[in-house]
Order: sequence, then structure tokens, then C-alpha cells
Amino acid sequence: MQELLTRYLNHLLIERGVAQNTLEAYGRDLRRYFQFLLQKDITELQEVKPEVIIEYLVQIKADGLSANSMNRALAALRGLYKYLIQEKIIGQSPLVNIELAKVWMRLPDTISKEEMNVILIQPGNQTAAALRDTAMLELLYATGIRVSELINLTMNSINWQVGFLVVMGKGSKERIVPIGKTAYDCTRLYVDKARPQLMQKKNTDVLFLNRFGTKFTRQGLWKIVIRYAKKAGLQKKVHPHTFRHSFATHLLEGGADLRTVQVMLGHTDISTTQIYTHITKERLREIHKKYHPRG
Repeated sequence: MQELLTRYLNHLLIERGVAQNTLEAYGRDLRRYFQFLLQKDITELQEVKPEVIIEYLVQIKADGLSANSMNRALAALRGLYKYLIQEKIIGQSPLVNIELAKVWMRLPDTISKEEMNVILIQPGNQTAAALRDTAMLELLYATGIRVSELINLTMNSINWQVGFLVVMGKGSKERIVPIGKTAYDCTRLYVDKARPQLMQKKNTDVLFLNRFGTKFTRQGLWKIVIRYAKKAGLQKKVHPHTFRHSFATHLLEGGADLRTVQVMLGHTDISTTQIYTHITKERLREIHKKYHPRG
């Protein structure tokens, strides 16, 4: 089974071009599944019956996996068995009649425009690190890009002539997002004044550099966002993805159409973007209740 797993993951990487994060997640899910089978003394995938799959799903649910994680685990199994059928290793998938778990829509965390403004002014412009942090926060909010997308930006990612950002998203899909004047000016200032200091004579095309002159880690960026949110006095939890959620929500509140926001976020399916319409409706309800005489 380990050999089959290796072959399948190589198939996803080489032939399907699956993103590295997805590949790692599928690998973890399938190793957990194979471990479950071994505990059941099942050593051949041909022996797996639908009731075994159901028992596995019940177990991982009992282990505390969320609906989203269960769906991903099931998607990993579907992909594996589809591959096994294509390779004529098995004749039929045991998942034929098993539906995806119900995913209850959880509204993403957002902050108001006023709260965002307070965070954005926290770094200041007194040091190279402060100029860098300001540029990163402004760019996160102005474009709604993911953490992984921000830290992987290079000097060639920005078209300075027209003010657009070229982003490499999930599944190595490229998209173009406008930056906006404020983020443009802050990033330009960082590139001209701060980045040469942070480079420490290193030869790199990475846009945002840490104090060692190398690319940021995801954890490093999380720490920066959390620090400035606390400095701003916000009581609620704020993380890098809060900027992405707030970007989408504020655009929709301002009258942007859903399709445009979908393109800028890089969502393949517009149903993923539609979750933000729930937030704007809640916001409208709050405003009505607060300001209408009969709210």
C-alpha cells in the first residue's frame, strides 16, 4: 500500500500539477487511512468494502475532525480510488454511494474598515522593518492575497507602470490584482528605501525580506500581524487571513460585484466567494437595527 501511495502522490504532482500544500494534506490523510486499514488487518485495497470506509469516517469524526477536514479526507480517498481504477488495480471504488459530509457554513472573521485603519498605521515609517511591515499589511488588505502568496512575491510580481500585482495562487494558477494607490506608494517606498538595507548584500529577487535578508516564513508573517493587531488594541483575534476576508467583505459592502471579487480572490468556484455575501447581509442588518427608528 505504501508503494501505491507513493505512485499516486507522484501522479498528483507530475501529471495533475497539484499544489504542494494540497499534496502534503492528501498524503497525511491517506497515511492515516492506510494506518486504519492495517489496524483492521486489511493489507490489500481490493479488500476494502463500503462499510469499512464508513467506519473510517465515523472514527475520524470521533477524533474531532471538522466537516471541512472530513471532506478533504474523503476527496483524497475518491482521488486515490479513481486512480486505482484507471490503473486497473481495482475494478470498483468502495466510495460509489458515499456522499460528502455536510459542511456547515462558518462565516469568516472580519474587522471593520475603522479597525483595519488602526492596524495599518501601527508600524509607522521610522525603520526599514517598519516600512516593510507597513507595505506588507497594506498589500494584504489592498489585494486580498493569501499568506503563501505574499511571502512568495518577487520583484517581478509588481507591474509598476499600471499598478497591478501578478499572483501565483493555488494550483500554480496566475491571476492579476490591482494594488491601489496607498499600497502602491508604501510598497514603492519599501523597495526604494528599506529593501536595500534588509538585503544585507545578498542576491535575491524575493520582494519582502526578513531581518536575515531571506524570505519570510508563514509563521513569521503571522507573528507580525498578531503583534500589530494587539498594538492597535483590538480585542478580537486577527490573523493574516482576516485581511483577505475583510478585503472581500469591504469590496462587496462598497458595491463590487461578486464575480469581480471571485477573480481577485482566485476562487475557482463562485460558491466559495458567496460566503461573503452572508457577512454583508449581517452588516446591513446591524446598521438597520442600530440606526432605523424601528430597527
